[in-house]
Amino acid sequence: MDKPTRDDAWNLLNKYVQSDNLIKHCVAVEGVMRYLARKHEEDEEKWGVVGLIHDVDYQQYPDQHCTKVRDILEEQEWPEEYIRAVQSHGYSRVNDIEPQSLMEKSLFAIDELTGLVTATALVRPSKSVLDTKAKSVKKKWKDKGFSAAVDRDLIQSGVDRLGVELTELISDTIMGMRDVADEIGLKGEPQVE
Repeated sequence: MDKPTRDDAWNLLNKYVQSDNLIKHCVAVEGVMRYLARKHEEDEEKWGVVGLIHDVDYQQYPDQHCTKVRDILEEQEWPEEYIRAVQSHGYSRVNDIEPQSLMEKSLFAIDELTGLVTATALVRPSKSVLDTKAKSVKKKWKDKGFSAAVDRDLIQSGVDRLGVELTELISDTIMGMRDVADEIGLKGEPQVE
């Protein structure tokens, strides 16, 4: 397969993932990856497909996360660049495949961050990412008890790899998630300012 499409990724994701929340997470990551690709004038389709498929092995093979994905994607004849990018988001937790390209570093940095943005949006009266602001997420970032499962050190490592400010990456993550707000259940009822 020369260049996997979104349909290829979507079909494969739905074959291996039954969890609605995990699918929403993958769509959120896809939205952010597409947003970042546009921002950096990169291949939006490639970045989006990588974002969408990044957790394809997580539900069925949690003990082999970021490892089993190689077998799954190779069986479908996916290009090495896509496989490596997906595997690299597990760097320092489940493997030693260090993110190198801008696409890999972006996926590594925003994967966990989408969880913090989601949690922040859900505690707002609107339950919407459409009116969630970076400063709100940053305030929740400092509260270690809030969404405690989110690995802030991992996100900070990703921010450092990208050479950006945390606030900028949070803003970019929010913007990317707004593009898919309806699909990820975060459209809510935004407050008019």
